[in-house]
Amino acid sequence: MTGIHQAAIDACYDQALKSYNEGGLPIGSALTRGDEIIAVGHNRRMQQGNPILHGEMDCLQNAGRQASYRDCTLYTSLSPCMMCSGTIVQFKIPRVVICENRNFGGNEQFLRNRGVEVEIIDDAHCIDLMARFISESGQLWAEDIAD
Repeated sequence: MTGIHQAAIDACYDQALKSYNEGGLPIGSALTRGDEIIAVGHNRRMQQGNPILHGEMDCLQNAGRQASYRDCTLYTSLSPCMMCSGTIVQFKIPRVVICENRNFGGNEQFLRNRGVEVEIIDDAHCIDLMARFISESGQLWAEDIAD
């Protein structure tokens, strides 16, 4: 595992924990280019009252305008929903690293079918934090995934 890979995984967890501590959903994201993290973000749907401010969307917004994302990797603490997966495809982000998909199986096959490389790493910290949130705040989680 390279240094940037672990740093991005750690950033996802740190962002997820930040959101959890703010009363939001514990989902964090990091965008890398080469050996640099160029942006991080976390789910701020509850904090901002914004239904589309998922962790990946916040991260991409924080990255600002990019001429291209074709040399980037998007890391996310939880498997991306359809909205975030569609954005990944739209921006032609070639690689997504998912810290965990046990608590929510997102759209990995959708991404793969569109040529996105998907890696799932089963990070214990991310798995435990999301499971704790779902146990404590099942209603908010159901609202977030439109269940």
